[in-house]
Amino acid sequence: MLHGLARALTDPEVDPEVRASVLFAHRDHFTAGLDLAQVAPLVMKGETIWPEGAIEPWELAGRRRTKPLVMAVQGRCLTLGIELVLAADITVAADDTRFAQIEIKRGIFPFGGATIRFAQRAGWGNAMRWLLTGDEFGADEALRIGLVAEVAPRGQELARAVVIAETIARQAPLAVAGTLRNARLAVEEGHAAAVAQLMPETQALMKSEDAREGLMSFIERRDGRFTGR
Repeated sequence: MLHGLARALTDPEVDPEVRASVLFAHRDHFTAGLDLAQVAPLVMKGETIWPEGAIEPWELAGRRRTKPLVMAVQGRCLTLGIELVLAADITVAADDTRFAQIEIKRGIFPFGGATIRFAQRAGWGNAMRWLLTGDEFGADEALRIGLVAEVAPRGQELARAVVIAETIARQAPLAVAGTLRNARLAVEEGHAAAVAQLMPETQALMKSEDAREGLMSFIERRDGRFTGR
């Protein structure tokens, strides 16, 4: 499954027709997390658990996504599930979603990015409240602390995630990629690094066909027709 997930996250990167992706799970629950009995021996030996050259689902090393990822979660969303949410760009949770980062109850700590990203997303106190206790929390709390962007009635979370992804896909692809790139730079390397790239990125975008189309669509009071050039 992890190999399949990695390939599913990698495929959009090589398909010019794909501008945004939605990750979701079928049936009642998003995930109960990794099968530690199967995965732990591989981790202990330092072996990878995803295909070489593919995007690692938690994006902690190697190749990175350049296109937006929207998630829809429901039911139980534990451990790995939270870390996928933290690695994604936007998440819609069903109102019945139950989250928990329970590694602390198993004698380990999260190794898919929660110790790094949870505090960035939710603030230190909110992150430690859930990382250090392993307690369960609901969709409303996830919304309050910024873990998810929206809460939808159960059964509507996927449709809402698709609407958001479709909205993103209608925007200028180069500008979308630049937005992701600069925002990530600010989070990962700091304010100064992101500021240093603002004008070079802006100047490059302003020379694109999409920027010219954006200006014409503004003048002509219509939606832009962007091509990614």
